[in-house]
Amino acid sequence: MIPKFKEAYKHLKVTTLAGGVGGAKLLIGLDKVLEPGQLTAIVNTGDDFLHFGLHISPDLDSVCYALAGLADQLHGWGRKDESWQVLEELRRIGAPDWFALGDRDLAWNLERTRLLSEGNTLTEVIAHFCEVFGIHTRVLPMCNEPAPTLIKTKEGEWLGFQDYFVRLKCQPEIAEIALLGNREVAESELVIQALQEADLIILAPSNPWVSIDPILALKGVRNLLQEKPVVAVSPIIQGNALKGPAAKMFSDLGIHPSSEAVRQHYEGILDGFIFDDLDLQDAANWQPSAIINESSQTIMKTDEEKIALAKAVISLGARILQGR
Repeated sequence: MIPKFKEAYKHLKVTTLAGGVGGAKLLIGLDKVLEPGQLTAIVNTGDDFLHFGLHISPDLDSVCYALAGLADQLHGWGRKDESWQVLEELRRIGAPDWFALGDRDLAWNLERTRLLSEGNTLTEVIAHFCEVFGIHTRVLPMCNEPAPTLIKTKEGEWLGFQDYFVRLKCQPEIAEIALLGNREVAESELVIQALQEADLIILAPSNPWVSIDPILALKGVRNLLQEKPVVAVSPIIQGNALKGPAAKMFSDLGIHPSSEAVRQHYEGILDGFIFDDLDLQDAANWQPSAIINESSQTIMKTDEEKIALAKAVISLGARILQGR
């Protein structure tokens, strides 16, 4: 039983590693629960790529649109109240249309590309976005240099993540995942600062392989996490992911997809782990671990459910912090 959320927990400094829709949803709850200025989101940029010469940052945009109240709730990505005239014209003239950018979304991607071309860092560009749209949470790209996630198929072909995820709809079977373009990449100074200053670090219910692992692969991040209380939320429920290919990735790589598999994936950096109530019966048979496990309702369809999960995660983290 998770105890009642305490008023003092609102003042904890929390840094969350996140990417994609699941991460964005939890960040909404955390943003509403914590005092302004106490939450930092470090967001995966391994999905970033160039499309029509534009710098596209899917995970950063999903997080920013969600925190700004601009996200399309139906699709889970892109802007609400969107129009599609540019995409329709691209289709009419036979141009590539596999990656759908709405008109409002396109405007932001045009501006991001312009600002980057003028010498601004991606961190500076996202800070500008947050200021324009009144986002109180500090949103940080995981790094400022290209760090692409690459997918090797069982046929031996290497694919950029968006080619695998969007163009090919996750159909190829995965043989290998290469993070950071198979290079050593350092996180930004602000990312280091956010991890060092955090009272609690949360791994959002994002895809462990391609949303959280790229951040963990950055030089020095794992070492910093080992010094802090870290709580993760499972994105796998009853062997499936609510959205995205996380469960398929576990299966392709020879691992049975489950909440326990997620916990084992993060072994060595976790102090606490929250999984869905639907997996409570299975959890009785998990391998023993020093990690504190608790169940909760992790499906976040409403703001109330996002807030409830945020409180559960912070409560567990605060108790781990108090026991150190």
